[in-house]
Amino acid sequence: MKTMLRVGLLMLATLTVKAQNEKGDTVVVKLANTSQVVFTMHDRADVELLKQYDFQSLFNDIITKIEKSDTAKVDVPVVITTEEEDDDDDENWSLKSGEGDKGDEDCEGNWNWGKKHKGKNRRTKQSFNFDLGTNNYLSNGKFPDGDNALYTVRPWGSWYVAANSIQRTRISNKVFLEWGLGVSWYNFKFQNDKTIISKDDNGLNFSLDQRDVNSIKSKLTVSYINASLVPVIDFGGDSKKARVWGGYHNGFRLGVGPYVGYRMGSHTKMAYKDDGSREKDHNRDNFYLENFRYGVRAQIGYRSTDIFINYDMNDLFIAGKGPQVNAISFGVIF
Repeated sequence: MKTMLRVGLLMLATLTVKAQNEKGDTVVVKLANTSQVVFTMHDRADVELLKQYDFQSLFNDIITKIEKSDTAKVDVPVVITTEEEDDDDDENWSLKSGEGDKGDEDCEGNWNWGKKHKGKNRRTKQSFNFDLGTNNYLSNGKFPDGDNALYTVRPWGSWYVAANSIQRTRISNKVFLEWGLGVSWYNFKFQNDKTIISKDDNGLNFSLDQRDVNSIKSKLTVSYINASLVPVIDFGGDSKKARVWGGYHNGFRLGVGPYVGYRMGSHTKMAYKDDGSREKDHNRDNFYLENFRYGVRAQIGYRSTDIFINYDMNDLFIAGKGPQVNAISFGVIF
């Protein structure tokens, strides 16, 4: 910065202009005793374009290259480029390395002025996230364990799994939106391994398997396709990613927003041993499950770790056809 201040003062003190009509307008800036910068303009339409340039950064890089050079002459041509960038109309200009120069200590590369590389200044970025946790349901605001109901589930083994394609749109330095589509699976593993689900015209029936077998597990699995929209406050103000599938470097984050889903399929599974042989029974049915789900999702994160909580505001089963319960899930976002 001190070097650039000295350069700026010298430029103001020693600036001279020479007009060369046949070759275009030329500005000669004399620096120190033996140095000068020559700038030639062939089209005055470039004046508006040049107003966007950060010349301080340009001179910083030129001086750095000169200081690190072992030769008496350093050629650093400046080329004006105007790359097309369909997804960003903002006039954001920055110094970028030309072909053959990665911005390192090589002083023979070409430096181009132009818009930022495509995609680097986009307000929306895409990532793939995976939710892994456990699921349960609430009946009148509490878990059904206390009533010893046959549809009571085990927290361990009742896994919630989801894969999501998330778009992250930054609204401001501290606020962004996470929105996207995904698929998820509820796995309700019943506390009693002998639990059987059957249905008739009146509704669902939960009963115990009366067969003389060694029951291993019994569960209900439901899959959904989902859409979500979660506004997030990023107290760290850092939009960079740290997780493999999309996260943040540092800071505390908090987000709450809605989601909706549509049921794609559902089935029950019973695993047991009969005469030492392991058997599995599958039964695919709608089991009077609601086709739609909707609820609220909360996300809390710090550094590269995020956790989620989903709560379905509608009943899991059709009213009057099954137990009145609301699904809930929570876990970690990868």
